Amino acid sequence: MFENLPNISELSLWEQFILYYQQNGGYVWDQFTRHFLISIYGVLFAAIIAIPLGFYIARHHRLADWVITIANILQTVPQLAMLSILMLAIGIGTNTVIVTVFIYSLLPILKNTYAGVKSVDSNVLDAAKGMGMTRFQMTTKVEFPLASSVIIGGLRNALVVSIGVTAIGTFIGAGGLGDIIQRGVSATDGTAIILAGAIPTAFMAIIIDIVFGFIERKLDPASNAKR
Repeated sequence: MFENLPNISELSLWEQFILYYQQNGGYVWDQFTRHFLISIYGVLFAAIIAIPLGFYIARHHRLADWVITIANILQTVPQLAMLSILMLAIGIGTNTVIVTVFIYSLLPILKNTYAGVKSVDSNVLDAAKGMGMTRFQMTTKVEFPLASSVIIGGLRNALVVSIGVTAIGTFIGAGGLGDIIQRGVSATDGTAIILAGAIPTAFMAIIIDIVFGFIERKLDPASNAKR
């Protein structure tokens, strides 16, 4: 923290912030990396389940409402409550936060995949059938490319949400930037420490949103048609 530095309270907030990074830059980077990986792993596992499931329910309309409703219900559970429930089943630590991120990432990925597949023009699908394409070929060569921008939008939303979910993982010993924020909350004059954790968290979310927004626009058939 600010060990062995007298009159720290006389420094401005910005000076305290810079000083914290000078003393703890390596620790902040380690927590930043940990936070990022937890978020990525949770969303990746959710994508492995939700994207194929989204394709499946797009073709089995009777299941769609049920599956999306279940995902909606899971989404309404408060994040701390979900962490507490999973902590009883799994224990404390990183794995519990990854599972929590996984659960909260299912809905945006699932809904966007479903919407993306449903938005594919039926005339295009009929043409693909007329060309003799198999169901697998239609999925990989027609539906997925045309729905990919919408699916990326779901991943984008899931990743931004996951960063916030991961931040509260500090309460069950998962580490991440939430640890720094919690230390600042516990400190007597910890505003600079809170900012040292909160600013990288916000920066991570903004960068991910920008990068995936760019990919989403690049994959959008409408944007490609205009170009």
